[in-house]
Amino acid sequence: MVRFVDQNDELGSVESGLGIQKAAGNTEVDDDGKPNRTGTIWTASAHIITAVIGSGVLSLAWGVAQLGWIAGVITLLMFSGITLYTSSLLADCYRSPDTGKRNYSYKEVVKNNLGYRMYIACALVQYANLCGTIVGYTITASISMAAIEKSDCFHERGHEAECSVSHNPYMIGLGILELFLSQIPNFHNLSILSIIAAVMSFGYASIGVGLALAKVISGDGKRTTLAGVEIGIGLSAADKTWRMFRAFGCIAFAYTYSQILVEIQDTLKSSPPENQVMKRANIVGISTTTIFYMMCGCVGYAAFGNDAPGNLLTGFGFYEPYWLVDAGNIAIVVHLIGAYQVFAQPVFGAVEQWAAKKWPKSKVVTEEYKIRICRSKRWMIRINFLRLIWRSLFVCVATLLAMVLPFFNDVLAFLGAMGYWPLTVYFPIQMYISKNKIGWWTGRWLGLQFINMLCLLVAIAAICGSIQGLGKSVKTYQPFQVKD
Repeated sequence: MVRFVDQNDELGSVESGLGIQKAAGNTEVDDDGKPNRTGTIWTASAHIITAVIGSGVLSLAWGVAQLGWIAGVITLLMFSGITLYTSSLLADCYRSPDTGKRNYSYKEVVKNNLGYRMYIACALVQYANLCGTIVGYTITASISMAAIEKSDCFHERGHEAECSVSHNPYMIGLGILELFLSQIPNFHNLSILSIIAAVMSFGYASIGVGLALAKVISGDGKRTTLAGVEIGIGLSAADKTWRMFRAFGCIAFAYTYSQILVEIQDTLKSSPPENQVMKRANIVGISTTTIFYMMCGCVGYAAFGNDAPGNLLTGFGFYEPYWLVDAGNIAIVVHLIGAYQVFAQPVFGAVEQWAAKKWPKSKVVTEEYKIRICRSKRWMIRINFLRLIWRSLFVCVATLLAMVLPFFNDVLAFLGAMGYWPLTVYFPIQMYISKNKIGWWTGRWLGLQFINMLCLLVAIAAICGSIQGLGKSVKTYQPFQVKD
């Protein structure tokens, strides 16, 4: 049974593709005529944890090893505090300062607080960062899937066996799965997927910490130092500096989720006020991730010392306990499948909102078809041709880029470095100053600008480190030849 639903109402960036026609007297709508939001502090916290605790958590032991106990721990805590503070500032800017109207995306918040030019700059940085993250997640998920096959191969055939594994089939498989998941209409329908992904992030982080802790307790922990890796044979002062720059960037960017904060906040119920609930969700999400980051970074460093691996799970080898390492990699894959959608939805919504305004009478853009898959009305699939074509094309291009650019993680680090400072620090601070009319050279203005400049310097250092790493990767570039 197929029927279509007219969709001529103006769409918000995260609500495009809903296919809901508002009937006269319908009470199931929000203050702007859109469907009532159902998000709570717990669903928002799940979205935050899914976005923040990425597979990058497993590289924190390496980051702490480059900085040492003192600088490593201070850096973890410092960026936790900065991210929590600026996220709270951004939450207060969700509604327009003059009209109190909801803003459905980060770039709209910037437009209504800082003007059109800043809106364009924000959009360019935000979507480049989101698209880069999606391609990077495709690569990272394929690495974990290949690691599972490699681990099983060693277990069955012995540690001396040849177990080279290609990543390409796994990238293609992930792309096929994301083709289906990308048809989830919008952020409001991602709660269950985000909760599952958040649980998985706890799972693989806990496995990594547990294995590292067991290594420390057994007395196999390696040598650590207050200043981290030491200059000597095989490590020059310049190499040490580049590593420290990358470590700063790694830790700073591990906390960022501002590029999707507004979209998450727009899923919350209107009562109590969204900014109050979002601030509490920020505290829950950042506090939770900081605890896991401290455990992964510090316990991992204690276990592996100055030779800490880039991926905590691979530091235990592909051998025993192979089943536990496999479980950790499976959890990474499931988490990244959900995180892919969390980062993709703002991109999907932006294009669909633009198309709805450009061609409001087009049936391809506005009409939806409901396909009942069984007799129950609850089990229906909604098809919109724009959503089907555009999102499928996006997933295919992202998968192809991941296969063509095996060194894309270095490009992603560069995009992350470029996006961290403006999205997480600069725009929230400038909007807060503008909204609250904070005067120049006042104590509060100076404090905010100090945070601004500190994070800018870190971002510049991380950009330099990522460019240096990118230069090394290009020298060994072989398209479609990614193997472990």
